[in-house]
Amino acid sequence: MSPREASGRGQKTPHASRKSFTSSPGAPSRRLSLVFESLKHTAEFTGMADSKPEIVVPIRDAEKSASTEQEINPWDVHAAHDEQGNILAFDYVAISQKWATKLIDNDLLERFERLTGHKPHRWLRRGLFFSHRDFDKILDKYEAGEPFFMYTGRGPSSDALHLGHTIPFSFTKWLQDVFDVPLVIMLTDDEKALFKDNLTFEDTYKFGLQNAKDIIACGFDPKKTFIFSDLDYVKGHMLMNVWEFAKLITFNQVRGAFGFNESTNIGRIMFPSVQCVASFATSYPEIWSDNPPADRTKAIAKIPCLIPMAIDQDPYFRLVRDNAHRMRYPSPKPALIHSKFLTALQCCANERQRP
Repeated sequence: MSPREASGRGQKTPHASRKSFTSSPGAPSRRLSLVFESLKHTAEFTGMADSKPEIVVPIRDAEKSASTEQEINPWDVHAAHDEQGNILAFDYVAISQKWATKLIDNDLLERFERLTGHKPHRWLRRGLFFSHRDFDKILDKYEAGEPFFMYTGRGPSSDALHLGHTIPFSFTKWLQDVFDVPLVIMLTDDEKALFKDNLTFEDTYKFGLQNAKDIIACGFDPKKTFIFSDLDYVKGHMLMNVWEFAKLITFNQVRGAFGFNESTNIGRIMFPSVQCVASFATSYPEIWSDNPPADRTKAIAKIPCLIPMAIDQDPYFRLVRDNAHRMRYPSPKPALIHSKFLTALQCCANERQRP
């Protein structure tokens, strides 16, 4: 992964001290965190050198065709076809309009640079990360010196990451360097076993351990990064959040959000609750205190979350944004920043990579 790229122009705005953390002693997911001690290398991820400031053009003209035919959801993505059957590029303007997200514009990037003292990442300037929900509110928190954290994830369906998977992790690592905040990385080994009939839970758990090594190699701050397996970690406060959130959501809501039907197994129907509550600060009591509270607290619940992700994951977090205020200890709506898909060289249809 590339080191922090942009040198600051001017000084950073003073901020309150942000707490470093490691996983609590005895936590089941400690085996993932311990890999930090043995893995000392980092992966180098480079891009074209920037010779001059660039104008942000998030959407290309070629991406504005036949948007009604493309299909995008968290598990299946298909590009549109023209009348001759040719595969068309994804229409990201249509996606943003359909899902009511905001396009990242020059005003937002200029404010980011002014507050942080860092030139926006080349993937922001070139429109690879093109859309957001409430990223401006995260900048408000940063400007005020108030705490927030970041969350991203990986579904371990194989024993290694490839180039497409490195994009969200490289970008998230850069954001962690800039904002200097805690980061949680969820390994959804439970999800992959539920949605891949050819994989067992033992398979995905082992894949997660291997994937953790690749993720660590991206260069995250080991004192402020918590990597966890769902099969290991979902208990205690997080499990309370899972069940409380599940109690608030009806089958009709998840069917509308994800296209579930009468043949969908109940594990798949339940899983969105797990991914959604990972955006609640109360799911990680050990991050915020050396002596974690016995119960969830209002003070911790108020800490907001920023989630870098591919646009196809947005349905999960529309669900949580619509319902976070209904929790016993209400949490803010998570802020989201969306990437485009990394498509195969020969086509777009069903050939994309995402977090």
